[in-house]
Amino acid sequence: MSRTGKKGSRKLGELSDGASDKLEPLASLDLRACTSVSELVEAMGRCSFGARSVGEAAHVIQTMVEDDDCFKVLTLSGAMTPAKMGLVICDMIDLGMVDAVVSTGAIMAHGMVESTGLTHFKYKSSMNDLELYHKGYNRIYDTIELEKSLDDMEVIFRKVVEDVSDRYESLSSFELNWLIGEHLAKITSDDQRGILKSAYLRKVPVYVPSFTDSELGLDFGVYLRRMKLQKKKAVRFDAFADLEDYTQRVLDSKKLGILTIGGGVPRNWAQQVGPYLDIINKRVGSGGGFKRFDYAVRICPEPVHWGGLSGCTYSEGVSWGKIRPRSEGGMYVEVMSDATIAWPMIIRAVMERLEKNGRIKL
Repeated sequence: MSRTGKKGSRKLGELSDGASDKLEPLASLDLRACTSVSELVEAMGRCSFGARSVGEAAHVIQTMVEDDDCFKVLTLSGAMTPAKMGLVICDMIDLGMVDAVVSTGAIMAHGMVESTGLTHFKYKSSMNDLELYHKGYNRIYDTIELEKSLDDMEVIFRKVVEDVSDRYESLSSFELNWLIGEHLAKITSDDQRGILKSAYLRKVPVYVPSFTDSELGLDFGVYLRRMKLQKKKAVRFDAFADLEDYTQRVLDSKKLGILTIGGGVPRNWAQQVGPYLDIINKRVGSGGGFKRFDYAVRICPEPVHWGGLSGCTYSEGVSWGKIRPRSEGGMYVEVMSDATIAWPMIIRAVMERLEKNGRIKL
């Protein structure tokens, strides 16, 4: 159809100007005007594409953290600790930005390496993977984890479990991580930071729903085999204690918020609490409730059209009763980015704003 005034076409005198429909204007990113990360991220929020999602994510996270009624959940997947994002997690815990962590076991195991002062290394492309294997160098994309470091972590794990074997019939992942954090707090200096140490000191539970899919899970398996050979009673692993402890914390909360790094099992396990509480009421008759996440931010590069769990959108989560829709006040943002790029920038911006508002001191 032409634009010459024929029936059904647009007429120049009738075209809207944006402001009449209360559209928000965009603004060019002026780097010279930005004197802090917070100002940069805020300015990015007035741009387009990925920049806007970064700015909007910082706003949602700040709102979530400043909501004193909100139970704040951080879910973690991907090799974030070998990628040296461990202190970002520590900052979030130490500054009260997180009330619970749901993670892969690998992130916690590699985080233990960091927290004990051991080192990850850059992968040297001149070495082939078979050579790496024989030298005890485990490659994680462009990073090296020493097999010796993992052996050292098993010694710590074994001591923690064996020391409590006379006090516990069973352990869940959050109880085990609590005990490891307590041990790390005792054996490391005050200035040596670590995720499980911070979580223990701040009383933040760390759940690992796919516990056996990790170095920690394998260490537990070795412990069970060793105890069986020695004909000694072993501590059992109880995954459902994790589920019920997390569910009760959610049930006791007034509002819910979630920041997801990556996706996978940690993301889904943390979010499925809404449907779980719903079907408890439906199928048991009591003890459940109706809970949805009021705030949600996901930082993950996986596209939705692959159909996998890591790519599913928050609007899809609305259909499951996991996420509060925007029409009812829900706030959620999808940041399609490598988390090692967007996540530190967003969190630093929020930290600066929290300090400016007098909620934290950096």
